Amino acid sequence: MLVVRAARRADHEAFVTLARNAGSGFTSLSLDDDALAAKLAQSEDSYARRIEDPSDVSYQLMLEDSESGRVFGTAAVKACVGVKKPYFDFKIFTLAQASREANQRFDMEAMLLVNDFAGSTEVGSLFVDDGVRGSGAGRLIAQSRYMLIAADPARFGQRVVAELRGVVDADGYSVFYEHVTRPFFRMTFDEADRLSAASDNQFILDLMPVHPIYVDLLPSQARAVIGQTHPHGVNARRLLEWEGFEYHRYVDIFDAGPLMSCRTENTRTVRDSRRVTVGAVQGEPVQAVVSTDAVDDFRCVFTEVTVQDSTVGLNDEARRALDLTDSEAARIWIRE
Repeated sequence: MLVVRAARRADHEAFVTLARNAGSGFTSLSLDDDALAAKLAQSEDSYARRIEDPSDVSYQLMLEDSESGRVFGTAAVKACVGVKKPYFDFKIFTLAQASREANQRFDMEAMLLVNDFAGSTEVGSLFVDDGVRGSGAGRLIAQSRYMLIAADPARFGQRVVAELRGVVDADGYSVFYEHVTRPFFRMTFDEADRLSAASDNQFILDLMPVHPIYVDLLPSQARAVIGQTHPHGVNARRLLEWEGFEYHRYVDIFDAGPLMSCRTENTRTVRDSRRVTVGAVQGEPVQAVVSTDAVDDFRCVFTEVTVQDSTVGLNDEARRALDLTDSEAARIWIRE
């Protein structure tokens, strides 16, 4: 059985492998081995609530086979972004142009560097190994992030955001970056990506323009990819839209990938999941996402359950994977 669980320091080797397989443009995983180890340490402390500053709290999740222990994927939830480290994006807005003398009226789009989502929770870093794609693994680890949030909403922001990878080719070339961002940074896409992942982003504030960038002045190739999702991220976007996320014309400053957002309480999994007690229940089995309903040592699976009122019946495999016994609390989201 595939189980999503809280990451541990001991996951370092598997985490490094996943990060290398993710490839160019995956900013949150574009880190060296030491930085990935630090991310795991920060996550373990976050689950144990040893970190008081919410801007430093980050929960890394690992997708593993419950029998073999092999790790197949990862995802993360950052409790509070944009406060200590700015969360920069381009906001696209429309300028109305009109002249009575010239008898002209038209709209122009422009992009402006903003930090509009300060204080929000970010879900991201979702990467699943090719070996389990198409098995429902991606959906499980994606939903597990919202089951984690639902377990203790007070730890998280009132809005959830997600940045999707934009159009970057296999060699790490981003046409948007080359024509829009590189002239200000004077470094390669990979260099900027790594610096963004490893620093406080002050270099962005120092080097990017504070004035609008007119979209109509960009080459057609660069305009064409604004707000577009990398082919590997299409399913992730569908899952976000299914959860209730919407695109409001915010894009990543490096590859122009779309930023999507939703009120935390309105995400489908948070809204429709509920707390139950594990016990013996007879009835027709239904498919459900089940979690421990506790942030500390969080675990989550997709399995068949029986439900009666506020009691859920779990099979032996699910009980072992979740490490739950009778009378303990769980959280369920029943597949429609």
